[in-house]
Amino acid sequence: MAKYIFVTGGVVSSLGKGIAASSLGFLLKARGLRVTLQKCDPYLNVDPGTMSPYQHGEVYVTDDGAETDLDLGHYERFIDRSLSRINNVTTGQIYDTIIRRERGGEYLGSTVQVIPHVTDEIKRRIREVGDAEGVDVAIVEIGGTVGDIESLPFLEAIRQMRLDLPRDATMVIHLTYVPYLKAAREMKTKPSQHSVRELREIGIQPDVLLCRTEWNLTPSIREKLALFSNVHKQSVIEAPDVESIYEVPLTLRHGELDARVLETLNLTAGEPDLDDWMAMVRKLKEAPERCTIAVVGKYTHLRDAYKSIIEAITHGGVANDSRVRIRWIDSEEIEQKGADDLLADVDGVLVPGGFGDRGIEGKVQAVRWARERRVPFFGICLGMQCATIEFARNVCALEGANSSEFDPETAHPVIDLMPEQREQKIMGGTMRLGAYDCLLEPGSVARQAYGAAETSERHRHRYEFNNAYREIFKKNGMRISGVNPKRDLVEVIELPDHPWFVAVQYHPELRSRPNRPHPLFRDFIRAALARSQSDAGDPAIPAGRS
Repeated sequence: MAKYIFVTGGVVSSLGKGIAASSLGFLLKARGLRVTLQKCDPYLNVDPGTMSPYQHGEVYVTDDGAETDLDLGHYERFIDRSLSRINNVTTGQIYDTIIRRERGGEYLGSTVQVIPHVTDEIKRRIREVGDAEGVDVAIVEIGGTVGDIESLPFLEAIRQMRLDLPRDATMVIHLTYVPYLKAAREMKTKPSQHSVRELREIGIQPDVLLCRTEWNLTPSIREKLALFSNVHKQSVIEAPDVESIYEVPLTLRHGELDARVLETLNLTAGEPDLDDWMAMVRKLKEAPERCTIAVVGKYTHLRDAYKSIIEAITHGGVANDSRVRIRWIDSEEIEQKGADDLLADVDGVLVPGGFGDRGIEGKVQAVRWARERRVPFFGICLGMQCATIEFARNVCALEGANSSEFDPETAHPVIDLMPEQREQKIMGGTMRLGAYDCLLEPGSVARQAYGAAETSERHRHRYEFNNAYREIFKKNGMRISGVNPKRDLVEVIELPDHPWFVAVQYHPELRSRPNRPHPLFRDFIRAALARSQSDAGDPAIPAGRS
């Protein structure tokens, strides 16, 4: 039977429960245990698929096509395991299931209530992730902050689970904040005390306090927290601020969090081998910063919208013994000022995914700039579509070429809505989602990067390369180097006579791992490093030619 670790948060939001849960998962896996993670989100949306990036940040897509919280990206990166739709639960999903059951008469006339119906469904889904995956430990992160009304059903459910299961089958780790008041020159434990009191009033006694802090906890502070929170002193563990999220497992290991978990859950496991992880962290901190990548997007002031992009670039740098400087460039600013001034000294250009027509022409200009100046270019999802539009207009001479998403009346819809999407009225969960196979053309840059003839990558989009234009693109020098074998959909395009110009319809960043970087990000950073190390780079080509 799986054992369960519940991670709750107090005092303030954005303390990093997802990173803490992921780091603990990494440590337990390094000890030889089978680990999975689950996120319980308290919002009423069924999933984040229809939410604005300004509200939610990145939507992380799993192999089976679930649109999930970005914390699942952290989970997968730290435990190096692909998760699925059962690893993300929302209040919206819970209520949707219960209402459909009630409408179908499954409750036999009973009054449907939060207790037991809502809490029973929450418990069922938590047990599902432990039972279905055959794991030793399931780490369940409860979203929100203790005291929020939205989180109460989840907290009640885990209170009940602690009674339902054997004493050593569950534990609660409460992540809290211990502030330092400069004026008083002292740390304050009262916010954490109140946070724990909120939990205890619900009926949950935490087993471990994980304390986010900018300063080291003194022995007296540790003793005070332990006394007023009713936990053992050795179970008050520091979680100090660090330069990189990948240092967190090492700090938690130093605080012996994994040892506390084994003791509380009565588990036996070996010592963790952290050598490879420590070597990766050293590279992150000590490797020279040798190249600059411009990320040209629409949400550049909202970095959580590109969380997996950031991490995949970092992983690509580690693979090349280099740190990478990211220059964030708003595509609307390119529309106003032009690409030359904003991109002049970068070593590579990456145009990521997105939706809507705002800033699109700036992205198209950035693609043209990288193509004509022979600067390494990487287009992802919408970035691939922008590369298609740019090539159609400026190389294939298809005047006014566009995506039908941005111009429904365009004479040349080189990017068009997929046929099955034309009559689609429901927005949530209806895009092309999840992992699809892709055949890679022999001799192509993509195939060389992957080192294989076929790959599988995750998608999230409604619009595709219009196959009616494939021949004219090939005739003008574009290489269609990756195709979905079942539906003959274009997945990868590249320019053979360019130092490195690759664009993909899928999201490779979702498969990148710290010690196993995605091959396209690895090779893109390698190409950018080669440019940065050359005296002047390759000469630019005349405008309008490939």
